[in-house]
Amino acid sequence: MIFPESGLDIFGLSLVGIILVANIIFAISVVFVERKKPSIALLWVSVLFFLPLFGFLLYLVFGQTIYKEHIFRLKEEDDHIAKEVIARQEEKLESIHVPPEDKAGDYLNMIAMLLHNDWAVISNDNAVEVYTDGNAKFDALLDVIDNAEDFIHLEYYIIRNDTLSRQIATALARKAREGVTVRVLGDAVGCHGLPKDFFRELIDAGGETAWFFRSKYLPVNMRINYRNHRKIAIIDGRTGFIGGFNIGDEYLGKGPLGHWRDTHLKITGTAVHSLQVRFFMDWNHAADADLGFEDRHFPSPEKREGTLVQIVSSGPDSRGEAIKKGYLNLICNARESVWIQTPYFIPDGSIMDALKMAAESGVDVRIMFPCKPDHPFVYWAGFSYIWELMDSGVRAYLYDDGFIHAKTVVVDGIAASVGSANWDIRSFCLNFEANAFLYKGDIPATLKQIFADDIASCTEVTPEMYKNRTFTVRFKESFSRLLSGIL
Repeated sequence: MIFPESGLDIFGLSLVGIILVANIIFAISVVFVERKKPSIALLWVSVLFFLPLFGFLLYLVFGQTIYKEHIFRLKEEDDHIAKEVIARQEEKLESIHVPPEDKAGDYLNMIAMLLHNDWAVISNDNAVEVYTDGNAKFDALLDVIDNAEDFIHLEYYIIRNDTLSRQIATALARKAREGVTVRVLGDAVGCHGLPKDFFRELIDAGGETAWFFRSKYLPVNMRINYRNHRKIAIIDGRTGFIGGFNIGDEYLGKGPLGHWRDTHLKITGTAVHSLQVRFFMDWNHAADADLGFEDRHFPSPEKREGTLVQIVSSGPDSRGEAIKKGYLNLICNARESVWIQTPYFIPDGSIMDALKMAAESGVDVRIMFPCKPDHPFVYWAGFSYIWELMDSGVRAYLYDDGFIHAKTVVVDGIAASVGSANWDIRSFCLNFEANAFLYKGDIPATLKQIFADDIASCTEVTPEMYKNRTFTVRFKESFSRLLSGIL
């Protein structure tokens, strides 16, 4: 009995030694190789040394980025080519004229910043429709798919194995048999529940599928980071969709969270060209393809005066955090109101400071988020930031009618953003996101009215709720916030 016990002890000591050595290696990587932000680096080093086994596992799943430069080198090359195409398209755009009396002119500097930072072309000929209900959004998408004549390009973070997804897959296969080019791009993690033969009918009909960052790219960090969180669709280069809805029954309100409140846009106009370029860049990288930028993919839109739209993308392959900068610029331009809807609220210091300064300057700052969590850790961490903002005059609302998944911000009823990016560090730095920034026209005012209508389904967070928190709730908030910068 002595030898087996001793062997077990030796094995245990060896395992502990291996973990400690791995922690030291990871700590060195954090500080000297990955060159993370000082605050994030200090937090990771602390977790690795004070919580050895737990920290080791956390780092494997969430932290490691040592292969980042190698992983995205090819994608950056593709992006460079695409940006040249965008620049050529920009030269063909008519000059954007904003009358002096139009307050949208206050955002011209912001438009220039996003153009410089992300090559986000601005166009003013867009007709935009807003969807807040999944049934209406997917009815519109299926209708456009049914009427497609040339090509259909879908890019979604999540595609479920359920009734809605099968309905869309069947519609896509039918169009492929009619000779329409069909491509579907999903995220390898977001779509992990799909059977291998889910799109068999589509593929047999001549359609194509690709998966963003399969395990072969990121075997060490278990594929949690660098997800393609975008939700866009382009049909015939004339109609595009962008927003927060993924594809699945839960987005019709048929999931465990009940009624699903989200925001998505349908766009017709030149902004669809930017969505098309975004899809090409992501498809070429995921499918190891080289789709050319043929004229057929960029048909001339109807000439009209419409909403000013910029399609802005960001991700770990870009250096500028363009969407976060867009959010910051919107806040800083606010004169009357900043109204935000988001399911996840874990801001960095710059966002916190901007929101505090706006509220303390008399701007009506409001944040709406779910009353029930789908990710409890993120939920409790978000509450800790909300309490802090309330000291500066920010008002917060818990959405009670199911789950709110919308990622929107509207400023003064004049400018707005709708897309896939949450107000959290993961969306700012680690995920691939796409948002539409809108100026001028009726859509920002419409989004503000939608927010106002949603308040009827909310409970306002009060100082009394803060004072009456239990010890358990306070602990959840503190612990979740401690690690919120790295998870």
